[in-house]
Amino acid sequence: MWLPRGFSAALVLMILSTCFWGSWANTYKGARGYPFELFYWDYIFGVVLCTWSFGLTLGSSGAVGEPFLLNLRHADWIDWIHALVAGAIFNVANLLLVAAVDIAGLAVAFPISIGIALVEGVVLSYALQPKGNIVYLGGGILLAIAAVLFDARAYRVLAGRTPDGVTAKPRASTGIIVSVISGLLMGAFAPFVTRAMTYGHPLTPYGVAALFSIGAFLCCFIANVYFMRRPIQGAPVAFGGYWNAGARNHLFGVLGGIAWGIGGCFNFIAAGLVGVPISYAIGQSAPLIAASWGVLVWREFAGAPRSAWMSLGWMFVLYVAAIAVIAQAY
Repeated sequence: MWLPRGFSAALVLMILSTCFWGSWANTYKGARGYPFELFYWDYIFGVVLCTWSFGLTLGSSGAVGEPFLLNLRHADWIDWIHALVAGAIFNVANLLLVAAVDIAGLAVAFPISIGIALVEGVVLSYALQPKGNIVYLGGGILLAIAAVLFDARAYRVLAGRTPDGVTAKPRASTGIIVSVISGLLMGAFAPFVTRAMTYGHPLTPYGVAALFSIGAFLCCFIANVYFMRRPIQGAPVAFGGYWNAGARNHLFGVLGGIAWGIGGCFNFIAAGLVGVPISYAIGQSAPLIAASWGVLVWREFAGAPRSAWMSLGWMFVLYVAAIAVIAQAY
C-alpha cells in the first residue's frame, strides 16, 4: 500500500482532508428540492464507491505493509467490528449534521458540530494512542472550543433578527441543538478508528476506510429510514421521491459522498504516520472551509449586524490558530 514517507506529505494530506470535509456539504446546498433524507442515499453510495476505489488502487500498490484485500483477510475480527461501528456512529452524526445544515446553514452547523467533535475525538483517541505532544494538542483544543463559542454567538445574533430586525426566529435553538448532538456523536467514532488501526493484527488505513463506509451504509437502513418517517422538521419523506429526484440531484449526492470519501481516506492515510489524534484534529478543522463557503458563496450572513461579523471573524482566527498549534504536536 502507499503511505506518506514524512510529516510534510502527511500534513498535505491532512490539509486536503480538511478541504474536502469542509466542502462536501455544498453539494447538498446545490441540490434543488431534494430532501436530505433522500439525498443521503446517493451520498452514502458515493462514500462507499470512493473508499473501496482507494483500497483497490493505492491500498493495493506500493512496498509498505499489506495489500488491501490481504489485510482485510488477515486483520483481527474485532478490528472489523471497530471499523464498522465507527462508520455506523459517523452515519447517525452525519445525518444530523446534514439536517443542521438544512436548518441553520453551513456557516453555523459545521463549526458547532465539528468543533465539538474535534475536542471529543482528540481526547478519546489520545487515551488509546498517546501520540503527539499533549500540551500542543490541549492548546489547539482550547482554541477550537473558543472558535465554537464565537460561532454560536454569531448565529444567536443573526437568528434573532428577521429582515425587519425585530422578530426572533424559532429555528435558532433547533439548529444549535441538532448541531451539538451531531458533534457529540461525530467525536465518538474516532476512538473506534484508533482501535481498529492499533489492536492485534490491525487494519491498514485503507481497510479501515472501506469497512467504515460499509458500516455507515448498513446503518442507513435503520437511521435514515427512521429520519424519513420521523423528520426533524417538515413532513415525512416517501422513498418514491428518490426515483423522481432527477439526474442532477442524484449526481450532486454521489459527488458529495465522493468528496467526503476522499477527505476520509486522506485523513486515515495520514493517521497511519502521525497517529489518529493529530490527523483527526487537523482534519476536523473543516468548519473553517465550510464557514468560508457559507459566508462567501452562499451569503448566509448577508445583512447581519456588525457584532455577528465580529464574532464570525474571531471564529476564523481561532480556528487557524488551532490548526497551527495542533500541527506542532507531532
